[in-house]
Order: sequence, then structure tokens, then C-alpha cells
Amino acid sequence: MLKYSKFLGLVVFVFLFAMCNQKSKNESNKETILKGTLDVTVDETVKPIVDDQVAVFEGTYYSAKITVKPKSEAELINDLLNQKAKVVVTTRDLTKEEISRFEKSKIKPRVTPFAKDAIALISSKSNNDTLITLKSVIDFMQGKANTGIRGLVFDNPNSSTVRYMKELAKVQNVPTENVFSFKTNDEVIKFVSENEGMIGVVGVNWLSQPSPNMIDVVKKINVLSVKGLNSDKYYSPTQNDLAEVKYPLARDLFIINCQGYNGLGMGFGSFIAGDIGQRIVLKSGLLPVRTPGRKLQIRNKLLKDNE
Repeated sequence: MLKYSKFLGLVVFVFLFAMCNQKSKNESNKETILKGTLDVTVDETVKPIVDDQVAVFEGTYYSAKITVKPKSEAELINDLLNQKAKVVVTTRDLTKEEISRFEKSKIKPRVTPFAKDAIALISSKSNNDTLITLKSVIDFMQGKANTGIRGLVFDNPNSSTVRYMKELAKVQNVPTENVFSFKTNDEVIKFVSENEGMIGVVGVNWLSQPSPNMIDVVKKINVLSVKGLNSDKYYSPTQNDLAEVKYPLARDLFIINCQGYNGLGMGFGSFIAGDIGQRIVLKSGLLPVRTPGRKLQIRNKLLKDNE
């Protein structure tokens, strides 16, 4: 009887130990705002800035692992609405209809604006003209002749740049002639650099932060200055012209979190919108939503070399 009691006690001890160990393991694997794994689906036209944010975030919080998944805007929104993606970075806010779909599922999306981006129009260096009017681009999108544009080059038929330009021109479809589409912004830049007279439509982030294999290619293109519909001057997609609301092809960037709980998506979103994230945006060439502060040390006199 004593042996049986000892055996039963040993079984109970092993069971309790295993349960405690499993509980400890589950707690260590539990996702928090600064720990765990997360997939972030990103509009491919703004992938470079998100890559920068992820690199610094993971370098700061070692227990966080974020995987960036670039997709076209149409694919991204479709995945979000079908709950295949929980956290996304987009170049537009959700529509009322899209928000209504989430409300029916009792999900309240967290939408956080974090930067102002620009759509850049580019041409080959062989084209000496670095100016273009927005009206000529709209006329081309509307199928009008004699616009002076040989052809427009987009990254993807389902991309945010195509959607943006169609809305601007108030057309349902792009012209069937002299419009070219590729899969990536890098392919657009390369094609334009090799074909005189073509106008490329890309996210400016791909030009301000080109990948190592694209640095020499970017040097072969011009970033065009654009005259808006109600302007008599030409402006470039620079931080200054974006800040002064002068560049006519500006757009906002958002991180949308539909996790529905306090997970890594919330932590990453807060990071991007916070001081460090906004400094990364500023360094990238885009315009942060909030300009990071600077500390200035003011002296009454200059220090000597030996002081």
C-alpha cells in the first residue's frame, strides 16, 4: 500500500510539473506588443520605408519578428477584408463600406497615419525636359491625343499608383495603347531609363532609397517637376514641397491594424508613429506626420580648442 502511495505521488508530481512547464512555455510564447511574430502586408510601392522600420524595430526588440509581405493595393485590401491579413500598410484610408464590413465582424480597425508619400513621374536622362504638367498626364489617361507623352509606365495594373491616377483623371480604365505595366517599381525605373520618351509612375521612396543593384539605374533617370491643375509653377516630390502642400501628387501612408487585441501589431504601429519611427521617415526622404524634435545647445561664446 505504501509503495502504491509513493507511486501515485510520483505520478501526480510528474503531471503537475509537466503542466507547470507547459504553462510556462505557453506564457513565454505569448504575443505581446513587443514580442512574438507578425506578418505585415505592405503596398509594394512603399516597401522600402517599411523595411527600414522593421529593421530598427527588430533591432530594438529582439523577441519580435516581423515578416514584410509586399502586394498590390487590390490584393492587400482583399486580404484585409477577408481577414487573411491582420496588419497592413496602405496609401489610403479605409472607405465607409470597408469599415462597415469590419463592424459586422465586430472588428474595429486601428488606422494610424504615419507619413506623407508622393507619386513621382520619371523619364530617361536622355530626355532633357525635366518638367511636365499634370494636365498632360490626365489628358493621356483620358485617351486624348497630342499630350506630348509617348507612353506611361506603371508597376502593376492593380497597384495604388494606377488607382490614384485613374481617380485623378476620373476614368474607369487606363488607355489600351501606349500604357505599360510591370510587376515592380524597379522594373519600371529600369524600363524608363532605357526608353526615351516614356514616363514612369512610381512611389518616390524607391528613388530616395534604391536597393544596391538599382543605384546606377536610378542615376539614369530624371525625377520630373510637376505643375498642378491650379498652379502656375512646377514642384518636385521633395520633403519641402510636400510639407508646404505644393506637390500635386502627394498621398498619405497608413498602418491599419485589425488584430483585435493588444498584440505585436499595436506595438509596431505605435513605434512607426512614435519618435524613432518618425525619424526613420524623415531620413527616408518622405514627410513624417509629426516632425521629430531637436535639442539645441546654445553657448554664449565659442569654445577654444583646449577647452
